[in-house]
Amino acid sequence: MAVQARSSWPEGETPQLVDGSAAAPATLVLAHGAGAPMDSPFMAAMASGLAAQGWRVVRFEFDYMARARRSGKKAAPDRMPKLEEVLRSQVQEQAHAAGGPLIIGGKSMGGRVASLLLDGLAQDFDVRGGLCLGYPFHPLGKPDQLRTEHLEQMQTPLLILQGERDGFGTRAEVETYSLASTIQLGWLADGDHSFKPRKASGLTETENLSAAIAMADSFCRGLVAS
Repeated sequence: MAVQARSSWPEGETPQLVDGSAAAPATLVLAHGAGAPMDSPFMAAMASGLAAQGWRVVRFEFDYMARARRSGKKAAPDRMPKLEEVLRSQVQEQAHAAGGPLIIGGKSMGGRVASLLLDGLAQDFDVRGGLCLGYPFHPLGKPDQLRTEHLEQMQTPLLILQGERDGFGTRAEVETYSLASTIQLGWLADGDHSFKPRKASGLTETENLSAAIAMADSFCRGLVAS
């Protein structure tokens, strides 16, 4: 069951949406990307798809996006320490509310924030692993400015789902990186940063989203079975 999006939340309250049953084997805590909110079509598709596979999915918004929702004006992302603070608070809240294992992650920037906190949160709570939906391995057009240092030392299982032609890290680029053995990569054929393929590929966005959901579901099942 999904909680429908509202146009705004009271100041001081973190906007949140929940899909799936409280009886699910684990709760996925997913953060949005830098420029689109938690109820973007991509986030909604992934959340509803994962809930249909039996998972409880909690989406939330960082403070800057909540301000933008209230004001109707775009806002730049907060600095990383603030983003980490909000995600950590959400994990702590769900650790007490869900009463079961957690898997944390998100879209692009949200997945990056989760990955930076993953090892530490896995020590403090029953966080089994992470899920990144289009990881920003480097800024657009700046392949030398890698954001992979912590990924080389990752101790906790992490699945990164990535479009093969993602401008933030193509398959050709990423396969040259030295990533920890705990990290799995799942590739979406001809996909961009939101997994959308070109028409000429013969694939559809729906097919790639379904493939991403299937790979995420398989990964999560392995985490709760271990």
